[in-house]
Amino acid sequence: YEMAQIVAKAMAKGANVDRLAAEFADELDSLGVRVAALEKKSDNVKITGQVRYDYTNYSGDIDGYRSKLRSRIFINGQINDDWKYVGMLQNDENMVDNDKSEKTDFQRAYVVGKIGGMGVSAGRQNLNIADGNIYDTRYDGVNLTYGKDVKLEGFYGKPTNAYSDFGYSEIYGARLNGKLGALNAEAGWTEFKDSDKNFNDDSIWNVGATYNFSDKASLGAMYLKSDKEDLAGDDDGFVITGTVGAAKASKPGSFGFVAKYYKQAGSTAIEHTMNGAYRIDAGDGFKGYMLGGYYTVAKNMVAGVEYYDLKNTAYEGDPKMKTLWSQLIVTF
Repeated sequence: YEMAQIVAKAMAKGANVDRLAAEFADELDSLGVRVAALEKKSDNVKITGQVRYDYTNYSGDIDGYRSKLRSRIFINGQINDDWKYVGMLQNDENMVDNDKSEKTDFQRAYVVGKIGGMGVSAGRQNLNIADGNIYDTRYDGVNLTYGKDVKLEGFYGKPTNAYSDFGYSEIYGARLNGKLGALNAEAGWTEFKDSDKNFNDDSIWNVGATYNFSDKASLGAMYLKSDKEDLAGDDDGFVITGTVGAAKASKPGSFGFVAKYYKQAGSTAIEHTMNGAYRIDAGDGFKGYMLGGYYTVAKNMVAGVEYYDLKNTAYEGDPKMKTLWSQLIVTF
């Protein structure tokens, strides 16, 4: 067996060892089996990561700044041909006040697989509803999906403790999305149950479409409707989104731009995905615009800047909320 290892290394270097290879054929075959099994096992678990530094400056009727470093480690473990495990460990460090604000926690832990033709994910995972205009953060739940070009999805779960700002004890709903040529469309309904704060049960409908003029430009619109009024008496809203280009992590020098206009009642935005400040108190509505630009400075290093100019619609005089948000994301 030791001689077979020597022969294998010589063969890998291009040496002419045909007679030796023939003599130790059985041992080399056994060695090959062992190596293949080892390689297969090493591919069973993959670890990747992301580090993001962001600096945020707030102005207008709010004032202040934030300097934050976020590190994420992702773990993907293949259970079998149909199922895998996904975990995420996150560290947040407030660079303004390191001693009091640093924390590390295990934020995602779920399994992904399929049962027959149905896709399943279950556990603590991220839930993005209506492109994040309604909700974009963690929850403990189950997602079921069926279909490919036209996909039907149902979900049920509970918001995690860190993001149950409205006191909701349950989240469930369904959505349908599909693609027709260059047009992507989605319709959905989400129920937030048993809040002990502003809206009690909150049922939100959304419908939207995005038209892709090419792989470098798109225009989309989304309408949202709640069965509850916010503090200003509004219960609906819309978001318009335009994109040009894209900053791809794998392509240095690539860049893209995004522009958005928001007008949302507070009852349609539970945990918004945006990086700008968008309300003064829980339940406030807002309106205004966002402009963003992104550039890949090197492979797997993407920088971005976003500017938000929003107004709170719940108070007389529409208090202003302006945010300048910048980031550098490194993936590995």
